[in-house]
Amino acid sequence: MKDSGSPRRGPLLLGVRHHGPGSARAVRAALEAARPAAVLIEGPPEADALIPLADHPDMRPPVALLAHAVDEPGRSAFWPLAEFSPEWVAIRWALRQGVPARFIDLPAAHTLAWDKEEPTGIDAEEPDAVDGSDTSVRVDPLAVLAEAAGYDDPERWWEDVVEHRGVGTGDPLAPFTVLGEAMAALREEYGAGGHERDLVREACMRLQVRAAEREFGADVAVVCGAWHVPALRERTSVTADRALLKGLPKVKTDMTWVPWTHRRLARASGYGAGIDSPGWYGHLFRAPDRPVERWLTKVAGLLREEDRIVSSAHVIEAVRLAETLAVLRGRPLPGLSETIDAVRAVMCEGSDVPLALVRDRLVVGDDMGEVPESAPAVPLQRDLARLQKRLRLKPEPLEREVELDLRKDTDAERSRLLHRLRLLGIGWGEPAASRGSTGTFRETWRLRWEPELAVRVAEAGVWGTTVLAAATARAEADATAAQALADVTALAERCLLAELPAALPVVMRVLADRAALDADVGHLAQALPALVRSLRYGDVRGTDTRALADVAAGLAERVFVGLPPACAALNTEAAEEMRRHVDAVHGAVGLLGDGIAADHGDIRGRWRAVLRVLGGRDTVPGVIRGRAVRLLLDEGELAQDEAARLMGLVLSPGTPPADAAAWIEGFVGGGSGGGMLLVHDERLLALVDAWLTGVPAEAFTDVLPLLRRTFSAYEPGVRRTLGELVRRGPDARGSAAATGARVPGFGTDLDTGRADAVVPVLRLLLGLDEPDGSDVYDLVGVAG
Repeated sequence: MKDSGSPRRGPLLLGVRHHGPGSARAVRAALEAARPAAVLIEGPPEADALIPLADHPDMRPPVALLAHAVDEPGRSAFWPLAEFSPEWVAIRWALRQGVPARFIDLPAAHTLAWDKEEPTGIDAEEPDAVDGSDTSVRVDPLAVLAEAAGYDDPERWWEDVVEHRGVGTGDPLAPFTVLGEAMAALREEYGAGGHERDLVREACMRLQVRAAEREFGADVAVVCGAWHVPALRERTSVTADRALLKGLPKVKTDMTWVPWTHRRLARASGYGAGIDSPGWYGHLFRAPDRPVERWLTKVAGLLREEDRIVSSAHVIEAVRLAETLAVLRGRPLPGLSETIDAVRAVMCEGSDVPLALVRDRLVVGDDMGEVPESAPAVPLQRDLARLQKRLRLKPEPLEREVELDLRKDTDAERSRLLHRLRLLGIGWGEPAASRGSTGTFRETWRLRWEPELAVRVAEAGVWGTTVLAAATARAEADATAAQALADVTALAERCLLAELPAALPVVMRVLADRAALDADVGHLAQALPALVRSLRYGDVRGTDTRALADVAAGLAERVFVGLPPACAALNTEAAEEMRRHVDAVHGAVGLLGDGIAADHGDIRGRWRAVLRVLGGRDTVPGVIRGRAVRLLLDEGELAQDEAARLMGLVLSPGTPPADAAAWIEGFVGGGSGGGMLLVHDERLLALVDAWLTGVPAEAFTDVLPLLRRTFSAYEPGVRRTLGELVRRGPDARGSAAATGARVPGFGTDLDTGRADAVVPVLRLLLGLDEPDGSDVYDLVGVAG
């Protein structure tokens, strides 16, 4: 083709702001008036084949075009479109008029390959947001025009000159002509404005426009960002434009439609072309007549749902106030700032607390789009959609909690799906603490679907075509690549939760190999709890955990043998870490089922023997010795008198104060319920009190931080009771115990009067009708 530098009749250039309802209405009016032969839209040409889906009955915006590199799915870009986006309006108009519609921007293949160090998951509709150049010199066109017009807020200026401008009167092309002239002046002053990549994109768009003109004639319309209008009108040669595109990197790319949300359209989400109020803009687009009245009615409905008293009189007064504020501020119509001020003053009584709810739910909003099943998708996405539909787990943008009872087949399948997705790095659901039963048959999940998860699904598609196959392959790969033994045991636990029987043999083989080679007792102690927890899932989930039992028993045996020597001659920091390992192993041994513990030679008995060794060796740090004694006391393996004797020996004058303080921390600290132990056993409290009062002044400063850390962990009520006991002094405590006198908070016998006072409440709770209340006492006695 020969270079063409001669003047020609240009296309109809409709410069817009992305996601502007005023621009969207103006584009629709201009297209109706001009009736072009083709509509060209700023966007990646690879998406041309997806355009017909925009008019599908099941397509509901907001949606986004998603492009990702085939060989590197995590490298992706989005082009979001809302119902009030001018590009979306142009696509729908073209489809319904039978007019060809095409995208003319730089291909996504170049966009994704342009800079390999570019952060993935970019919102590519506004490349200004992802340009690698210095952001400090970039020009914000709207901010410059707003400042020239005397506005300090670009959003407010745009509302006044575009969003509040009526459509249907005058020349429908006039606003585009005026905006194009303004942008031409800015480009003349600032050039590319720091957006150097725009020069390449604009060269590509000019070439696409020329090609369309050859095919359809000069009667084509171009919908693009207003910033690009002067560049598309510029007369350049084909050779010069092609030269800018020569040598651009390229990757193989796939594209599809994915659901999007209003929240991800917001500027606060980090989206470069974002707007401050997508919910408000959506309302303006859907309600061009009486928008303020309709908006404040929606606000009133939301506040009523939250049990706030809002009447129709409040709505009427808020409308009047918004209109008055608009007149005082010289605005043609009340905008978002006026309506917000009116809502705060009239409906929220000046409080910003309910106003925050209005901003979150209505100004931003949580609308989520839908995409038809016929849209292209990776096989993994299709399998996930099938499972979501079958299990009635609909992706939703709002966070919600789901309680699962694993004894029910459907809930068990939901649990498996969510665990498999987590293993694949698709964080749709996160486990949460259950408010009900703490048994292993119940799970609580927090679910929230974010649009970016579509990228994670595409990325996980390399592992398999179904969720089960992909999770299995990912688990096997993670097991082989794991560096720490604890990572492998945690992975085994996740495989059981996700029910991946095909992956377990590989994980167990790696686990056995790593456990045999790892001689670090700390690593073994970290790995044991996850392994033992996994053994508990066989009951509810029906999973065969016999292989895990053998590995867990062998791991426990190695811990028992290696722990006493590993605890010798440790510094303070290492001793505290080892104390945590002791706690973890004790909890793990306690979780072992009776059958497993007995099948492998009384594991619990051998662990208690290890604790006795730790509690009696002088070479073991005090914090570990104290914790070992406390664990034996809690297990009933050590009598109260013996525990008091051991404490007395440690707290004798011959023991260094620092070592004694560490022993006390191990015995009654670390959230072990030691405060209540001191409250109910005043002999132990007396030993601690006597030792503390006898610490030399020069040593007291050294042990004070340790003691503060120990006792500050107690609940306020426990600290208060201990304070009262200490304040009375040892004589009062001793005489009270000897004479059987009543001590505040304690009694020598059952107080039947106080017990009778709670009987009516217990009867009400238990639904009992017997008048004498003896059945209640029987139930309480059984429970005790």
